[in-house]
Order: sequence, then structure tokens, then C-alpha cells
Amino acid sequence: MKNLIIVLAAFLTLFMISCGGETTDRERETTQREKPAEKERKADPRGIGPFTNVELTDPLDPNMVRRGKAISDVKCASCHKYETEDRLVGPGYLNITNRRSPEWIMNMITNVDVMLDEDPEAQKLLEECLVRMPNQNISEDEARDILEFLRNNDEENAGKRDGAAT
Repeated sequence: MKNLIIVLAAFLTLFMISCGGETTDRERETTQREKPAEKERKADPRGIGPFTNVELTDPLDPNMVRRGKAISDVKCASCHKYETEDRLVGPGYLNITNRRSPEWIMNMITNVDVMLDEDPEAQKLLEECLVRMPNQNISEDEARDILEFLRNNDEENAGKRDGAAT
């Protein structure tokens, strides 16, 4: 009786293993059709969120720069370096205004969860950094101040700013 139970258990285990990973032709066909569509999705240079057109100041607004640095020092500096592109936890700030549009930057700051879930460029950063940027509940005005600080940071440390402005 004991041997019969062991044989039945072994048979049941083999049966379950052999049935577990098989996919039908229809499932394979559906999966293959979906993958190219995912690769074709192009990133909007403005990102995903409420910001579609950001008015930039010229010259820089020193009050916005000061407020933006103060906010960034509290909410951002523990994960981002200012004077380099090197990653700390998140990517470095240097040249961000030359690589990303003002709209993308502000959408990333204020709409971080949707950006990380849906924006291909933000997803690449997540793959690189392996840590989700936390939602800091930054207001639109605060995000605009941070953007002005980032523009100033690039002008001082990279020698130019707004290279990605559209």
C-alpha cells in the first residue's frame, strides 16, 4: 500500500510538471504580436503628464533658482549629484536640461509614478538605477523652481543649458 501511494504521488508530480509550462499556438501567436508593438512605442520628448509647454525665463530668475535649490537640497540631493552625470542612487543632474525637455523634467518630478510606468525614457532610467524614484508630492510651482535651479546648475557646471528645449 505504501509503495502504491509513492508511485501515485510520483506520477501526479510528473503529470503536474509536464502540464505546467506549455502554451498553445494561439497564446504564442498573441504574445509574438504584442512584443513588436511594445518596441514601436516611441517616447514623447515632453514625457507623460500635465506639462506640455513650459515657458522658460531668460535670464534665469534668481529667486526661482534659490527656491529650487532649497527644495532640491531637501528632497533630491540624497539620491542625485549636482555636478556630475554619475549615478548616486538616481542619475546625476549635470546636463539634464541639455538631455531632456523642460516638460519632461517637470512631468518626471510631479508625475513620477505614471512616468516610470509608461514613459520609455523613464523606464530606461529605472532599469539603469534599479530603484523607483519616490513621489515627493512636489507642487507645480516647486517643480518649476527646481527646473530653474537645474537650468542654472547646467549653466554653471556644464557651460550651457536648455539644449533639449523644444
